[in-house]
Parts: sequence; structure tokens; C-alpha cells
Amino acid sequence: MADAELEQIRKARLEQLKAQQGSAGPGGGAPGGGQSQAEAQQQQEAEARQSILNQILHPEAADRLGRIRLVKESRAAEIENRLITLARTGQLRQKVTEAQLKELLSAVAENKEEEKIVVSRRKGWDDEDDDLDI
Repeated sequence: MADAELEQIRKARLEQLKAQQGSAGPGGGAPGGGQSQAEAQQQQEAEARQSILNQILHPEAADRLGRIRLVKESRAAEIENRLITLARTGQLRQKVTEAQLKELLSAVAENKEEEKIVVSRRKGWDDEDDDLDI
């Protein structure tokens, strides 16, 4: 993916945003218009991310990423951010395959510490089960 292509996508999205803001007119709309603008901007950013991901992922890799999103959305978002960063810096020369996505997932999993569950018990608490050994 060339930087020129990504820059062209960004410019097109920026033009769309400007066109939508211009058609709304200054001061027009309901008092909650700012909120709908924020939602529209968030939706457009999501569409731009999806467009970039569609360009850099093979269909099998995109399916796997979608299944990961169903289970753990934070991990999927982290992987997407990493893939988009790699694409923007020009480190991806071809589409990412499912095997490459698995490697990236395992690299991210190795970097993260496993979540530990610590059970702290109350000391000096009388339990009826302790009386069973009489």
C-alpha cells in the first residue's frame, strides 16, 4: 500500500466532511446538532478504517479479525491500529494473509502480561466448615 493512496483516501474523506458541514449550514439544525456531527464524524472514521483494512487484508484474515472482534473487541482494535500504522508507514508491501495475522496476534499476546486473579482471604474469620474435624 503506497502512502500516496492513503493520502488520497484521507483527502477524499476530508472533502466529504467539508461538503457535509457546508450543506448543514452555519447554525442550522437542532440544538443537539453537535452530537450528531460527532456521531457522523465517528462513523466516517470507522468507515475509513474499514476501507483501509479491506485494502490491506486478505478476506480470510479479515474474517479472522472479525471473529476476534466478537470475542474481544479491545484486542481486535489493537491489531487493527497496528495494521493501519504498518500500512501508513509503508512497512506492508502486500496484503496481510491469515498466517501473517496469526503471527501478529501471537506477537501481541507475548507482549501482554497474563491477567492474574489474586484471591485474598480474610484472616481470623470463623467458618463453620472448620469445625468438621472434631
